Amino acid sequence: MVATGCVLGVLVAAAVWWLAPRPGRTITAYLRSAVAVYPDNPVLILGVPVGRITTVTPQGRQVKVVMRIDDSVTVPAGASAVVVEPSLVAGRSVQLTPAYTGGPAMPDGGVIPVQRTAVPLGIDDLSRAANDLAATLGPTGANRNGALSDVLDVGAANLQGNGQVINDTIGNVTALSETLAGSRKQLFATVTQLQSFVSTLTANDAQVRQFTTQLADVSNVLAAERGDLGAALRELSLALGEVAGFVQDNRAVLKSNVDRLTEVTAVLVRQREALGQILDIAPTALSNLNNAYNASSGTLDTRLNIEELRAPPILLVCELLRRSTPRQVPATLARTCAALEPQLTGAVPLPTAAQVISALQAGQPPPLPLLALPTVPEGPVHGGAAPRGRR
Repeated sequence: MVATGCVLGVLVAAAVWWLAPRPGRTITAYLRSAVAVYPDNPVLILGVPVGRITTVTPQGRQVKVVMRIDDSVTVPAGASAVVVEPSLVAGRSVQLTPAYTGGPAMPDGGVIPVQRTAVPLGIDDLSRAANDLAATLGPTGANRNGALSDVLDVGAANLQGNGQVINDTIGNVTALSETLAGSRKQLFATVTQLQSFVSTLTANDAQVRQFTTQLADVSNVLAAERGDLGAALRELSLALGEVAGFVQDNRAVLKSNVDRLTEVTAVLVRQREALGQILDIAPTALSNLNNAYNASSGTLDTRLNIEELRAPPILLVCELLRRSTPRQVPATLARTCAALEPQLTGAVPLPTAAQVISALQAGQPPPLPLLALPTVPEGPVHGGAAPRGRR
């Protein structure tokens, strides 16, 4: 009885273990091959174990691999499965990539098709590839007529004795690479500027096309007139030869002229302020001269407007004395002029110089003052002789 109870207990425990839900989620991946992929091998994400392989089942030309992943791990819906080999002797693992960063997640029972799986090459694959390469390049392949042997012979002949040259070339290429690496900022700046230039040309495509068309037109015109252009160039060559001979024959005279021209230029530089004033005043002066010219009489009609001529004669003389002497007029003379002017003007009111000139231009005598003469009053004279004729 005791033995029977123990057996029943073991069977019940096994049934409960078998029927109880397993922790984790299953993901199925289909591989092209599963060399060294065994059940209980780890499943990795970024090199961290997140589950185990439960079954490996061949199915025709592919292998079905069922994996159980921890419930706490989220796998992207479009994840891929890659077989990795940590070492040559250890078993291989299946790594899921990429890691989940957001978006849809792969559900429980998700499937990764063979298009999203990858397996490393095995020794058999490498051996098979080497055998295929040897067969391709061998007597039954590319070297059937000895073409590959000829290529190797020519290459060996060309490289023979050029080892140092090849070494120098490799060294120069290395130095060039280092130079380019050291100047990468300048290179990037140049590329950026070229990009800006190309962008500018693209933005101005119409103007560039117009310029190209005009340049083509100019080229066509020059091509059509190449005979005349050649003749003109020949004449220009002859003229330049004559000019060179003239310069050679008259070197001394040209040097003298250049020296004198230098002196004239120096004078112009020294008088640049006066020349500037002339250039400022000359247009107005020429305009006034043109306005003053009388074409009917062939004369210049001018009117002299000197304000000093309107002054009284005494003041005019005093002013001329003051302005014509290099030194200052003595104060006594100045006071004398100032004192005499009203006296003489009141006694003998002389006309001004302007009045005299105006009268002469009009053909009249100048308005000179006349002295007051005594006159005989009309009528009888009392207490004196009667006038002659009245007796």
